[in-house]
Amino acid sequence: MKRFFGQTAIVTGGAQGIGFAICKKLVSEGAKIWIFDRVEGLAQEAISKLEEQGFLASFCKVDVSDEDSVRSGFSHIADAGETCSIVVNSAGVVGPNGIKTEAVSLEDFEQTCRVNLTGSFLMLKYGLKAMLPQKYGRILLIASIAGKEGNAGMCSYSASKAGVIGLVKAAGKEYAEDGITINAVAPATINTRMVAGMAPAQVKYMTDKIPMKRCGTLEEISNLAAWIVSPEASFNTGFTFDMTGGRAVF
Repeated sequence: MKRFFGQTAIVTGGAQGIGFAICKKLVSEGAKIWIFDRVEGLAQEAISKLEEQGFLASFCKVDVSDEDSVRSGFSHIADAGETCSIVVNSAGVVGPNGIKTEAVSLEDFEQTCRVNLTGSFLMLKYGLKAMLPQKYGRILLIASIAGKEGNAGMCSYSASKAGVIGLVKAAGKEYAEDGITINAVAPATINTRMVAGMAPAQVKYMTDKIPMKRCGTLEEISNLAAWIVSPEASFNTGFTFDMTGGRAVF
């Protein structure tokens, strides 16, 4: 399928993990990809892998938690004469994990929220500015099941992802008549490098809560993400899609 032929997509955190999996899926269906990431070396490796397969991909160094950086990234694409129609915000951090709330420093809590929640807000804000003139766009934020029901030992992450879900609900209603859909995905544990770096007891706690008793795969989440940002999903906005192996909550 070539659902995204002629479209330009921005994927933050696209150098690895969920972000890179979504990049591969979108470019395979015709999209031109811009990877926004802080880690230039990893991003360039990701770009090379995509270009080796004949896909169109570019990189822009962007820190999603910094407004000037995000603004500059969108301006760079506009200066290149490209119009963005898809934004996927996959950049995120786990933050403190495997410890109780009383042991979490304010600095670590605020940094987790700055990347996960403020970063989502900034990508949403500037994505909307780019899409409103053309009256079409798809914005997808990566939330988490932790934002719906909370994960013990992960208060910072859970709070930041709950904020992402609230952001999607509000903005989805605001722009429902503008041809722009705004949604989120709330996965349970997905096999990524970020998860591999977490405390083993924390990963076991999360996996044990999944009725399928396994982690989700990158292919599974990229397939769902591609549908959400496609023209097919034209009547879905302001919604957070579960991807939890049965660990679904309202």
